Amino acid sequence: MNYFLRFGAYLFHPLLMPLLGVSIYYLISPRFLQPEIIQAKIAAIIILTVFIPLLIFFLLKNLRLVSSIHLKEVSERKLPLFIQCALLLLIIKFVYDPYDSGELYYFFIGILFTTITSLLLVFLNFKVSLHQMAIAGVTLFILGLSVHFKINLLLWLGLLLLGNGWVASSRLHTKSHTVIELVIGFFVGAIPQLVLYNYWL
Repeated sequence: MNYFLRFGAYLFHPLLMPLLGVSIYYLISPRFLQPEIIQAKIAAIIILTVFIPLLIFFLLKNLRLVSSIHLKEVSERKLPLFIQCALLLLIIKFVYDPYDSGELYYFFIGILFTTITSLLLVFLNFKVSLHQMAIAGVTLFILGLSVHFKINLLLWLGLLLLGNGWVASSRLHTKSHTVIELVIGFFVGAIPQLVLYNYWL
């Protein structure tokens, strides 16, 4: 059980959640998109949300500015979250636009607001759960897609809700977060996606 709970923190790591949301979108979207375009977009997301953050993490770790990829200390979060905001702005500016890919454009706008909020909380010395806010954001995005495209996504939503519970249990089990940090993390991730429904639903 210990390994199972710990595995949830890696499976649903915040760096992987934007890629998960984008991948599910392309899997369920009824719109026709050329495979080459999908591959190019996914490659860009992998580079900007996974590879570059990982490279930056190893650089920061070598400089002893962070101790682990989970950013356990509040003080370790400032620079990584600031860099993440910059990378999200690149995605919003160059990868997706509100006219051709409105759903994904606002998905990343929501992620940006979530990241900014978590950065502001760092300055208030509050360690919100990045894991919980990330999977909560994806869950609300997929819920919006279900309404938007008028398709049944109960299976995906069920799996994501299970993932929310798995992540929360994992973070509590490892004593990485308190219940209040997880609850606030959920709302920090969910509310921006919910508010942005007004722009693309």
